Amino acid sequence: MNAEVARWIDRARHAVALTGAGVSTESGIPDFRSDAGLWRDVDPMDVASTAGFEEDPARFYRFWLPKLETIRNAQPSAAHRFLARLESRGRMQAVITQNIDGLHQRAGSRRVLEMHGSFRTLRCQACGAKMPIERALDSGKPVPQCAECGAERMRPEVVLFGDMLGPVLRDAEQEIREADLLLCLGSSLAVHPVAGLVPLARRTGAKVVILNREGTSMDDEADLVLRGELEDLVREVAAPLGL
Repeated sequence: MNAEVARWIDRARHAVALTGAGVSTESGIPDFRSDAGLWRDVDPMDVASTAGFEEDPARFYRFWLPKLETIRNAQPSAAHRFLARLESRGRMQAVITQNIDGLHQRAGSRRVLEMHGSFRTLRCQACGAKMPIERALDSGKPVPQCAECGAERMRPEVVLFGDMLGPVLRDAEQEIREADLLLCLGSSLAVHPVAGLVPLARRTGAKVVILNREGTSMDDEADLVLRGELEDLVREVAAPLGL
């Protein structure tokens, strides 16, 4: 079956990848919903919602700053590198990701649609000034302070619970409509509206392949499901392609 996926990739006119937390767990970044995930001991509405941030920025950053240090030190996984190599050879037209860690770009992917934003920058909710996350981490302050107005209201440019997705959703839907192959890697495909991209791909005629360690809510929509450790799966698909 892995060889069949390789053939589909080789023959695809417009291949698109949809990735989730599983592509980054092999980089040492925890996922959200597993037994060892980020939500194991915390209410996500306290630390990952717009209301939670506004209510207590200090609580928000007590949770996130150690994790952001982990993200800063993480290296791209085999899955990140696989997709970047496909793009460099003209076999992958876009990566649509639910992740906020920037590892696709660090691996070399150029066309990356970040559905949930990125932790690379913070924006002041008081004056609108931006700050790179490195400055916030290196400051040693428990709550990042705006360099322009001094407010302790620097919010990561990510989509929190309570936010709406912006124009990136429209861009992702357009990529899916043009695709004849959709590879879904490391996602439970349980979070909407991103999960809705899979049935959209089926409706518009694309083949759908799901590579994941566990079953997903969209397995019935797929032409092929490969189950196992993602690092092993992508290497098995990459081998026939000479990657």
